[in-house]
Amino acid sequence: MFFVLSKVIYFLITPSNFLIFCTLAGVGLAAATRLRRTGLGLAGFGAVGLAVGGLSPLSEMVLLPLEQRFPQYPADGPAPAGIVVLGGGIESGLSEARDQVIVNEAGERPIYFADLARRFPGARLVFSGGSGFVGGGVSEADIVSRHADVLGLPRSRLILENRSRNTHENAAFSAALVKPKPGERWLLVTSAWHMPRAMGCFREAGFTVDAFPVDYGTRGWRDVTRLHGFSSDGLLQLDLAVKEWVGLIAYRLAGYTPDWLPGPEAPSEAPMPADPPAGSASR
Repeated sequence: MFFVLSKVIYFLITPSNFLIFCTLAGVGLAAATRLRRTGLGLAGFGAVGLAVGGLSPLSEMVLLPLEQRFPQYPADGPAPAGIVVLGGGIESGLSEARDQVIVNEAGERPIYFADLARRFPGARLVFSGGSGFVGGGVSEADIVSRHADVLGLPRSRLILENRSRNTHENAAFSAALVKPKPGERWLLVTSAWHMPRAMGCFREAGFTVDAFPVDYGTRGWRDVTRLHGFSSDGLLQLDLAVKEWVGLIAYRLAGYTPDWLPGPEAPSEAPMPADPPAGSASR
């Protein structure tokens, strides 16, 4: 129920959809009813909102707090016991229809999966991604399995989780599948803007992971001074950012994450040395 409801709500509140609905409803009210002023006001709100959301740096202002939440993983970081990559970067339906790997804006996820597999030959490799559609369909994990050679992934090391439909299920099903041991270091690869919610879900599932953010949509805070050359770019980014913020709120209310905006955990402090026994001489 949560999965279906989330899809319906997101369709309705997506900024570009919502502003278009406002514009059309306003035009309809102004043309077909006596509420002409109300209709024109609503249509104007929708039109101005589309222009501001598409051309201004509003989308960067909304997206940057998510992308900057977790630092990039250091190039000389220690070798992990395993790597978990979340689905979302492969168009599974198109890939099946065309019998080749077709990626979308989050295509960096499978790209870095192959790179990390090469860099850490001893790490276990987990790809977590179901169909993401109501009623099923081919999963992203199935596409990865079929085209592992194209992606540069070693088939003998792949562990595929193909049932998950959202981030909560990514974490829960991956944890149940690999059963990570206490003290093991695992990397979690997903889009930088998606990392806070993903890290929260994995923490709630009892799966300790280190963030490996990829697929950045911004260059940094300097982007808040830039305008978009195409309104479609700004609206696409704004839709993505608002969806993620709404997802964070919904997941916290559902108990899927432990915090409203999960962030890096503070390093545990080293235990203080015990006081020497009374009467002992210090050296």
